[in-house]
Amino acid sequence: MSNSPVSAGPIDAAVLADLAAASRVLAAQGVVDGFGHVSMRHPGSGARYLMSRSLAPALVTPDDIIEYDLDSQACNAAGRASFLERFIHGAVYKARPDVMAVVHSHSPSVVPFGLVRIKMQAMFHNAAFLAAGVPVFDIRDKFGATDMLVGNAPMGEALAESLGERDVLLMRAHGSVACGPSLPMAVFRAVYTEVNARIQHWSLALAAGEPLAALDEQEGLLADAVNQGAGVRAWDLWRTQIRAQVGW
Repeated sequence: MSNSPVSAGPIDAAVLADLAAASRVLAAQGVVDGFGHVSMRHPGSGARYLMSRSLAPALVTPDDIIEYDLDSQACNAAGRASFLERFIHGAVYKARPDVMAVVHSHSPSVVPFGLVRIKMQAMFHNAAFLAAGVPVFDIRDKFGATDMLVGNAPMGEALAESLGERDVLLMRAHGSVACGPSLPMAVFRAVYTEVNARIQHWSLALAAGEPLAALDEQEGLLADAVNQGAGVRAWDLWRTQIRAQVGW
């Protein structure tokens, strides 16, 4: 008799195609490479989420999607391997009922901000969600020396606690987590966190020690409210480009 959690039910093929496309979009935009993953909450149950089997993001297809409970136990793995760091996703969904999608990446321009005292700031309106603050999760604070991977539930819970109510979290010497109220917005935030990081690197070089005129928290709130709608335009473009390549 299987000890796997019970599935929350069938999922529309278009939903699976969008999640697979999101994985490929993140690869095309330079947010993920051979590593990283994106998930979304099951549309029929807040107690389940969907994520690809352990596979390079640019190779994901709808048939690779696995359903998990919030303890990150697979409902329908059927012999398919799971990502070790799926616990990031389950813990965030458990702690944040408002979150409908999560991206974990190691995008290169972002990683340095988890290593230095300079805080990531919102450099322009598309990255307005960063103006609320970007916490840094240091896994050694609670777990000492590790392989830096969030490979179990307690680690996932500690990460979710550090994230709090923010939209983006940095992981020291590792990468970042971006989340959103929808799959398009989580992808949008992951992409523009990487773009914003590049702009901040350039701005710091030009500033030569002077403060940056970044968005303040109120500007961030106002601009992010606009992005909730406008961000879908970017998603439509990226998804259309992927569909043209794969024919989904």
